[in-house]
Amino acid sequence: MNRLEDIKSESPFPVGEENTAFAKYFIGKSYLSYLSEQQIGIANVTFEPGCRNHWHIHHGGGQILLCTAGRGYYQAWGQEARELHPGDVVNIPQEEKHWHGAAPDNWFSHIAISVPAENVGCEWLEPVTDEYVVLK
Repeated sequence: MNRLEDIKSESPFPVGEENTAFAKYFIGKSYLSYLSEQQIGIANVTFEPGCRNHWHIHHGGGQILLCTAGRGYYQAWGQEARELHPGDVVNIPQEEKHWHGAAPDNWFSHIAISVPAENVGCEWLEPVTDEYVVLK
């Protein structure tokens, strides 16, 4: 899956617009489509091949990722990267430093669900260097 049109046809959710609001926290280009901002924040995030977000921590509440299309990776600090495929679910506890993004040769989409809690926030940290990226 090497083209934006391919991921749009595979994903059951809208890809959305280029994610310019958070672009400074990504290596490569991503797209964002808010699916719900009521009760629980839910968004479809799509990554071009090789795109990944920076290391970050969800304070107050965690995050759940529902993988919907393509191939990507998730890695928690101090652990091996995990390859992700449609149907995979990632439960990210609050305060866990992590990153996620597309495989180097494939588009990737996931639904990101923000776990509701008091005093929630995302702390963006340093970019993910190539040494952390699994090249398969």
